[in-house]
Amino acid sequence: MPGTRTTDRRRSRRPLPRALLPFTVRRYRILALALTLSLLGTGIWIVALVWQVIAIDGGPVELSQVATGSAVGMLVAVLFGGVLADRVPQDRILLGVEATKALLVGALAALSLTGTLRLWHLVVVAVVVGATEGFFYPAYSALLPNVLPTEHLLAANGVEGVLRPAVMQAAGPALAGAAIAALSPGLALALVAGSQVLAAVGLSRLRLTLPPREPTDRNPVAGLVADLREGYLYMVRTPWFLATLLFATGWVLLLMGPIEVLLPFAVRDQAGGGAGAFALVLASFGVGGALGSLLVASWRLPRRYLTVMVMLWGAGAMPVAVIGLTDRLWVMVAAVFVVGLTSGAATVIWGTLLQRRVPAALLGRVSSLDFFVSILLMPVSMALAGPVGEAFGLGPVFLVAGLVPVLLAVAAVILARMPRDELEHPLDHHVPATVEGADETEGMSG
Repeated sequence: MPGTRTTDRRRSRRPLPRALLPFTVRRYRILALALTLSLLGTGIWIVALVWQVIAIDGGPVELSQVATGSAVGMLVAVLFGGVLADRVPQDRILLGVEATKALLVGALAALSLTGTLRLWHLVVVAVVVGATEGFFYPAYSALLPNVLPTEHLLAANGVEGVLRPAVMQAAGPALAGAAIAALSPGLALALVAGSQVLAAVGLSRLRLTLPPREPTDRNPVAGLVADLREGYLYMVRTPWFLATLLFATGWVLLLMGPIEVLLPFAVRDQAGGGAGAFALVLASFGVGGALGSLLVASWRLPRRYLTVMVMLWGAGAMPVAVIGLTDRLWVMVAAVFVVGLTSGAATVIWGTLLQRRVPAALLGRVSSLDFFVSILLMPVSMALAGPVGEAFGLGPVFLVAGLVPVLLAVAAVILARMPRDELEHPLDHHVPATVEGADETEGMSG
């Protein structure tokens, strides 16, 4: 009937929410599903690893050895991961990462279920799994612009920002807890391996035709050094990038230690809360991050994207200042929620900014430098938080953690001349928002 056809056409033109536009691209749907499965496996792995150490009569020292191995593997691999992402098709790197994790964690599961697992098995696998994370992030960041047109990158980064807390920090640990309660950590490890296998199957179906890499006649060692040097030179010669990295390093140093190390004691000693109360506060950070990511994914990129991004991180830390001064749990929950909200929103802008302003040939190395520098001082922050908190008290530490990032943010914006830079390099153009554009978008993603 003519009336029915008209109604169908109107429905087909109904605008989609901006955050859903990337899903009109088939290849992105496959990539998002693979990412979800990979994050689910990571969330299960985090919990399964702890309880597997306990199951073989390990204590804090043994768990520290396993955790340190994972951190070292990630830090060592991440810079090489960036070089590899600029030389090798990124979908193959992701496929290799998932296959490696599936194989190794599957072997751990078999050892655990047969009662033959030893601590050194866990340490070795933790190092390799940590290294795979160092390869995963640069490859995924560099791959996304080859899957989606530029106008959908903000929304896609927002989707990732929602998936990480929802899947890795909530669904994965919950599934791990159920598996451990039902049988043993070995079952949880088997679920990790299964999740990575499914992620690898999804990635194998991307079938991307990526731009060919320039051939090089340099020997591998010289080529590696030259590639790392090229990424480093880009960092030091690009004011907005260098200033943001330096600011992020200070932000991590000031905030992560107090939140991870001192917050449990603030909840216990000031608010009279226990493990459940602390879990509620931490959950508020994840919920805030997911909401902040979703909100930014639903909007256009701000015209003042550099200033907005840095000030979201800087000013968003201010509520932390009240944590050491309050005895109300709800105030702590609200403060940490705001930090999660603003940092999640800023992180989505940052990921999109890298993918749109960094040359494609350098994106893998630049992403790896971002990841490396951002987490470099995290262990230092953890190590300093306890002694400094005992020496000066929780109130002063949280006050500094909440207020100094604002000053660092203002300094970064001014010294790097971000207001001028963002106007000279505008990124806020119109995004098509109808289902009818799906077929055209698909064509751009090959």
